[in-house]
Amino acid sequence: MRQESKTEIRGADQHQSAQHQKMLWNSQVPGLPQPRKGKVRDIYDLGSELLIVATDRLSAYDHILQPGIPGKGKILTQLSNFWFDQLEDLVPHHLIETDSSLFPAPLAAQGELLKGRSILVRKAEVIPFECVARGFLAGSGYQEYIRSESVCGVSLPSGLERASRLPEPIFTPATKAESGHDENIDFETLVRGVGEDLAQRLRQITLDLYRRGAERAARGGLLLADTKFEFGLVDGELILVDEALTSDSSRYWLADLWQPGQEPSSVDKQFVRNWLDASGWDRESPPPELPQEVVQGTLDRYQEAFRRLTGGEPEL
Repeated sequence: MRQESKTEIRGADQHQSAQHQKMLWNSQVPGLPQPRKGKVRDIYDLGSELLIVATDRLSAYDHILQPGIPGKGKILTQLSNFWFDQLEDLVPHHLIETDSSLFPAPLAAQGELLKGRSILVRKAEVIPFECVARGFLAGSGYQEYIRSESVCGVSLPSGLERASRLPEPIFTPATKAESGHDENIDFETLVRGVGEDLAQRLRQITLDLYRRGAERAARGGLLLADTKFEFGLVDGELILVDEALTSDSSRYWLADLWQPGQEPSSVDKQFVRNWLDASGWDRESPPPELPQEVVQGTLDRYQEAFRRLTGGEPEL
């Protein structure tokens, strides 16, 4: 596995170390019922609205890993909020309030728990498919290309390598599994699931969002290899939900080190996947515990992505 040099990713000596961060594994907000737990988020049903709290849990290959990444939930929440603001001229989003001090009582009193890692959102009818855009060949897309020279039914030129730039960005939807593995599907399967008109809208908006994200990433010296979005309907209006263009939902590569055919240097979750692959884990049994250097390396990369994309620092 290729190792980044000290100049590629700013290390813990220039960041707040994971050892000095408080980690939130589970949340419990006084006065509210137990939340519904996703892999990394706790979701509280407030009636017509939802309170979403991003914990510091980390998942890979459909498993939740131990230990968590202290501060990760804050970084991803603040990055996602940044992107919702950047993208809202393309599609409305679910955000109502991101400042926990302005949440309604009794939530506003839980500042230490909620600050920087929680959002109040509109409740939507979530469309049960993930909308993925790819500008480069990586991950499951690369594996499918090796077998068929196509990804999700989209034919691609012969001779592409791992991490090759695609001739143009492509839309590659996937099922949204509550448990187990998501599965890539072709566009016709999406049409059968949601109808022709909505499927066409989802494809166009996903590609528009990807292009906007890729343009912004390029200004920070990053390549947006691929990303996934989730959408919902509120009174018939299509809105962007969940998260947007984070290091959990996207692949970000360092542009100046990118070379087709080689493992890219990334500032996303691929760092953890690579370590898991090298460990010999079978992806089915309980995963190995992450060593401290992997925890810290993950935190460093998530902070680096935040810095390059937003021009600022996350509030930890």
